[in-house]
Amino acid sequence: MTEHAHTSTPLWRNTLAARPGLDPHAGERERLRTSYTELRRKAGVLLEENARSMPDFTVHDISHVDALWETADLVCGDEVTLNPAEAYVLGCAFVLHDAAMGAAAYGTTVPEALGERRWHDLVSLAHYEREGCWPDREELDAPSAEIAEACVATAIRETHAEQAKRLVDQPWRTSAGNEIFLIEEVQLREWYGPLIGELAASHWWPVDRLAGEFRHPIGSLPWQPSEWIIEPLRLACILRLADATQVDSRRAPSYLFSLRRPRGVSREHWRFQEHISRPYRKGDRVTYSSLRPFPPQDATAWWLALEYLRGIDRELKAVDALLHDLGRDRLAARAVAGVDSPERFAELFRAQDWRPIDASVKVSDIPALVGTLGGQQLYGDEPEVALRELIQNAQDAVLARQTLQPDFPLGRVEIRLTRTDGDWFLEVRDYGTGMDEDTLVHGLLDFGTSGWSATSVRNRLPGLADGGFRPSGRFGIGFFSVFLLGDQVELITRRYDASLADARRLTFDGPSHRPLLTPVTGQGWVPEGTTVRVRLRISPYAFKGLFNRTDDERLAQLAQRLVLENAVPIHTWEPGAAEPEILPPFSLATGSPEEVFDRLYPPQAAKGRAGEEKFRLRMRDDFVSRATEVRDDRGRRIGLAMLWSSMLHQGQRDFPGTVTVNGFLSDISVSFAGYLAGQPSRASRDKAVLVAGRDQMREWMRTQEQRLRDAGLFDDSLQLELAYTLHCACHPLADDIAFALTSQGVLRLPEVREWARQRDEVFVGFGWPLTWRTRPPELNHRLSGERVRIPDNCVFICQYGFASPLSEVFPSTVHRDAAYEFARDHTTLTWQKHWWRMSDDLYGLFVRALCETWSCSLESLLAPLERRDWSDSIDVDDESLGPVPGYRFRRPPTS
Repeated sequence: MTEHAHTSTPLWRNTLAARPGLDPHAGERERLRTSYTELRRKAGVLLEENARSMPDFTVHDISHVDALWETADLVCGDEVTLNPAEAYVLGCAFVLHDAAMGAAAYGTTVPEALGERRWHDLVSLAHYEREGCWPDREELDAPSAEIAEACVATAIRETHAEQAKRLVDQPWRTSAGNEIFLIEEVQLREWYGPLIGELAASHWWPVDRLAGEFRHPIGSLPWQPSEWIIEPLRLACILRLADATQVDSRRAPSYLFSLRRPRGVSREHWRFQEHISRPYRKGDRVTYSSLRPFPPQDATAWWLALEYLRGIDRELKAVDALLHDLGRDRLAARAVAGVDSPERFAELFRAQDWRPIDASVKVSDIPALVGTLGGQQLYGDEPEVALRELIQNAQDAVLARQTLQPDFPLGRVEIRLTRTDGDWFLEVRDYGTGMDEDTLVHGLLDFGTSGWSATSVRNRLPGLADGGFRPSGRFGIGFFSVFLLGDQVELITRRYDASLADARRLTFDGPSHRPLLTPVTGQGWVPEGTTVRVRLRISPYAFKGLFNRTDDERLAQLAQRLVLENAVPIHTWEPGAAEPEILPPFSLATGSPEEVFDRLYPPQAAKGRAGEEKFRLRMRDDFVSRATEVRDDRGRRIGLAMLWSSMLHQGQRDFPGTVTVNGFLSDISVSFAGYLAGQPSRASRDKAVLVAGRDQMREWMRTQEQRLRDAGLFDDSLQLELAYTLHCACHPLADDIAFALTSQGVLRLPEVREWARQRDEVFVGFGWPLTWRTRPPELNHRLSGERVRIPDNCVFICQYGFASPLSEVFPSTVHRDAAYEFARDHTTLTWQKHWWRMSDDLYGLFVRALCETWSCSLESLLAPLERRDWSDSIDVDDESLGPVPGYRFRRPPTS
C-alpha cells in the first residue's frame, strides 16, 4: 500500500479523518488522530525490526497494519459503524498486535524475556523433536545454534500476543536517558492502554474467550462526547477477522521473496500468498482469487492456500456464531467463498497442467480408528503390555510432580488386583501431577499426541525441563493399550495444585465408544494424581491372562519383569493382601554386576526350587566374571551383558537378554544375557534398536569373544553357534573359528583350503530335510534325531543367526561385494545377483575360499549353477530323508 493508504478507507474517513466544514467534535477527533499518527510512526520502526528476527515470515510491517483498515471495512460492511474512540482504540490495536513479532520488542534477549524456566522448556522440546531424546543439563544450557534459533522463533510466535499487551506501557530509553512511550499522551495511555493491550493480545486467543474478557462496554473520556462508548467485544471481533482476512500478494512481495529466500513451510506460505489478489466481499462471502495459475511445482502451495483459507472460513463462522448467540450486531463477512471443495476452489485458484483431487488420507470414524489401533492391533495379544504402559505413565507423572514440588512426600506408584462380584479389576494409581479437564480432553483423549513433548502440556507445567524431568513416554498413545485388558475403564484424576471441585472422572465402554466426562462428586476425598481402574476381560490366571508370562502368577513378579529400573517405588497389592510388596528404585546404569543380574533374573519366591536357585547362582557367577559394559560417547553405561547362547547354559529357567527402553522391558533375545539399552522402533515398543552404535557394540563383541576364550568356553560348539554373529560384527571371521560341518568334523577357514584342495567336487548342503546341532556338532535325521552320515565331499555351513538387536546393529548387507551391486536390480537370479546377496555371509566366505584354493573365478563356480537353475541335490545314507538340496561346485579345468 502507498504511504498513509489507510486514510483513504471508509473506516478512517468516517471516524478519525478531519471533516470539512463545521465539526462540533473536531478538537477531540484531532487529539485522537494525532496520537494514532504518532503511534503509527514510532511503531513503524519497531515493526521493521521484525524481519531481522523472523526473516522467513511474511510481511508484518506497517503496510500490514495499514491494510487492516481496509479489511476491517471488508468484514464490517454497512452492518457495523464505529465512533472515533472505537476507531482509535481499534487502530492502536492494529498497530500493536504484531509489533512483538521480533526480538526488538522484548527490550532484552528473547531467552531473558522468556525466563530461564520457560526457555529451558522450549529448548527441551526442540531438542527432543530433532534428536528423539531429551537433553542433558549441558545441552539445555548451551543448545546448538540451530536449536536456539528455532526456540527463538517459537518463543516469539507463542508469546508475541502477550508481549504486545505490554508494549503500551513499556518505556524505550534514549541515549540521553529519556523515556519514550508509543502512546505519549498520558491520559490516553492510562485510560485506553490496558484495553488496547488486551485487544492486541486477543487475536491469539480462542474465539470463545472473547465473550468473557470483553463483555462490558466502556464509557467515554470526560472531554469526549458521551455517545463515544466503546464496545470491546465488537472491536476484538473486527481485529481478529481483519487480521485473518488480510492475506494477499502484499504480504509476500515477489522481490522480497527473492531476497529473503524463506525455507520449509514458510516458503510455501510465501508462494501461495504471492498468487493471491485482494479479497472482496460478495454478500456475506469473502472471495479470494489467484493472480496467476499454480503450476505442478507449486501444488503444495495450492493445497496450503486451500487449508489456510479454510482456516479463515472457520474464524469467520466462529465469530458470527458468537455474535449471533450473544444477540450482538453481526458483521457483514461470515464465510469464505469456494473452500468447500477442491473443485470449487480451483475455479478461483487455477491449477495449470494438473488437477486437484481431494485424495488425502481421511479418518471419518475416529472412535473406530482408536478401537482398531488402541489395543490388540497395535500392541499384539500381550495384556502385560498395558500394565507396562500404565506404570510408565504413572511414574512420569510422579517424577514431573517431584520436579515441580521437590518436597513432595508421596512419590510412588501403586498397583492393585482385586475381585468384586466375580469380576477382576486392575488398578494403577499415582500421586503425580494429575490432569486438568483441558489436558484430559486435548491430551489424553487426542489419540497420537506426543504426551509430555506436547507444547500445551509443558506450558501448563512450566519448569519441567529446568528441573531435569526426562519422561519415559514417547508416542502419546500408551494409555489406549489399557483396552487390551478390558473395555470397562475408569480414570479419576485431580491436578496436584487444583481443588477437590476440579477432580474429573472419565469412564469408557471400550475404545470405539465416546467416553463420559463427569465431575467427581459425592466420593469423599479425591487425592491428587491419577487412578486408572479396568475390569479385566478374562481372569488374570487364565491362558492369555495378565499372568501368562510369569512363573508364580504374582503382581510383584510381573511388575519386576516389566520394570527393569524405576525411579520411584512401586507398591503392589496381591489379591486380599494387607500389605504391599515394594519394588525399590533401581538404576541399571549404576548397579553392580551382581545387582543388575538379580534385578534382571530375580530369585524365585516359590518353595521347592532350590535346585533352580543353585543353577541361577552359577549363572550369576558366570555373569559377574564375563559381562562387560557398553558405554556411549559420553562414558555413560548403556549396557551390561555377556555374549551367550541358550545352548551354553541348560536348565529349567531361561536367562534371555533384555533390551530396555527407558528402563522398561521392550524386547528379549537369546543372543546375550544381561541388558542393552534401546530406543523403540515402533509405537508399540515391543521392538527396539540399540542405543549403542556399531563401533561400540563391535568393541563389546571383541571383548566378549576374548573372555570366552580366556574362560576356556570357546569350544567347537560355541564357535559354530557364534560364527555368523562374529563374522557380521568383526568381519571377516577369524581363521581359528569353526563355521561348517563335514563328515570328518568341523571346518575352519584354513582347513577349508586343505579340505577343498583334496577334492574336485564339493557339495554345499542347505540342511533341511537334515537338521544340524552343535552340542555335539553333528547332522541328524529330521524326525528320529539319529545321527546321519553324509558323503565325504559334503559340507554344511552353520549360519546360525539370531533375530535379535545384534543383527540390527550388524546387518549382513554391510559387507556385500560392492563390485556386484550393479546386479541388485536384475530381474532374474543371475549368478552376479546371487553372489551379491551371498558375498557377505558365511556361504560367501566359503565360496571365496574355494576360488582361492582352486585358482578359479566366481563366474566359473556360479555360472554353472545358474544354468542348472540353482537346483542341485544329493542323497545320503538314509533313503527316508529323500534328496538334500544344495549347490554342487566342480573344480574348473585348468587351461
